[in-house]
Amino acid sequence: MSAAPNRMHRPDAELVDLVFDYMRERLQYDPVPLDHPGDGEHLRTHLAGLLNEHGNNPADVLKLYDHELSRAVISADSPRYLSFIPCAPTKAALLFDMVVSCASLQGISWLEAAGAIAAENQVLRLIADRAGLPESAGGTFVSGGSAGNLSALVVARDTARRKLGVGPEARLRVAVADQVHSSVKNTFNIIGVEAFKVPTVDRRFTGEALRAALAADPNPETVIAVVGTAGTTNEGIIDDLQGLSEVTRERGMWFHVDGAYGGAGLFAPSVRERYNGIEHADSFVVDPHKWLFAPFDCAALLYRNPQLARSVHTQDASYLDVLHTEGDEWNPTDYAYHLTRRARGLPLWFSIAVHGTQAYTDAIEEGLTLARETAQLIEETEHLELLMDPQLSAVCFRRTGWTNDDYYRWSQQLLADQIGFVTPTGWEGETVARFAFLHPGTTMDMVREILATMA
Repeated sequence: MSAAPNRMHRPDAELVDLVFDYMRERLQYDPVPLDHPGDGEHLRTHLAGLLNEHGNNPADVLKLYDHELSRAVISADSPRYLSFIPCAPTKAALLFDMVVSCASLQGISWLEAAGAIAAENQVLRLIADRAGLPESAGGTFVSGGSAGNLSALVVARDTARRKLGVGPEARLRVAVADQVHSSVKNTFNIIGVEAFKVPTVDRRFTGEALRAALAADPNPETVIAVVGTAGTTNEGIIDDLQGLSEVTRERGMWFHVDGAYGGAGLFAPSVRERYNGIEHADSFVVDPHKWLFAPFDCAALLYRNPQLARSVHTQDASYLDVLHTEGDEWNPTDYAYHLTRRARGLPLWFSIAVHGTQAYTDAIEEGLTLARETAQLIEETEHLELLMDPQLSAVCFRRTGWTNDDYYRWSQQLLADQIGFVTPTGWEGETVARFAFLHPGTTMDMVREILATMA
């Protein structure tokens, strides 16, 4: 007689205890270890034959994960992870992410998930208020900044097509600077628009430069949108959002702000003025899985006028008709290119509700303070050179006399010694070093230890 088809879905107390014990141990790590890159052949050897017809003992599978797989993943939530943009979710957010998963919470439509969506919308309103967006603003949580930029710029494109009375064959352009995120460039390829490239001024996209570029162009009416960045990934530069917004309002252009990394600075009084102008954005993206301490795959996408997004993204199918009713309806699937989605905003909602917004402000300000103190230390160190004063929490610097190979050898040895994960980056064609401060558990002692290895 064959085994019961529902055997995978039955409660299993031993499996629950096994996994919960592991999660409890992982959550108690203080600090979280960096761990190491993986060796492909080693991993393939350990994984060989694992996915078979009859399955395996859960304890053996978890042991394999713990001893082999998890240790071949560099931990982005380590306070010594200072590359790219780290992820440092709060314990409350991590725990509630488990609640979202074990309850199979989704966030597709108001009909199916009103409670989850109401909580997510409360967080979106909080972020909109910090940006100064009007009461009409709203949106959804998507997987990341790339998904947010794509969804918002599709709305910008289609809104412009309707306004200009043109079809898909029309040439449309979007104004960007060279520091714009790679996902925006990729979005242009996907949605069939061109980049209208504007030179930066001291690596910053300004309203004056945009106005001059449009005035010099023979067909400025084909430039239908502008993308400003609130915290470039490499240097943390905030564009001239005020100046850019003035030009977009003068010309009736869509204004999109990519704040995937730096948008969280809206919660930090010490830098809030640098974001002036963001209140005029037609769309805005910030990734809470970066500097708002949520688990991965959490990006907040906001529109000034959500109805424009709804007219573009609502999917039409007979089986979906039941989702569109009167009353309190708010279907997150109507505001981005997605349909199925998990309620990825709930861990952030729970953490903010538990800790309060002041705790978030304090943690973000700590990253800003670390960047400023590190910049000062670099300036005081003879063989190090600061490349620019940090605007947010990214610090770029060079070690005098080093070549490209020197930086990469140094980076690899740092990780091998578990001192830090600091990867080189590019600066005007030169290889340099870069810190990205985000984790409030990172200390100046850690920074000194890392810089001492550059002597």
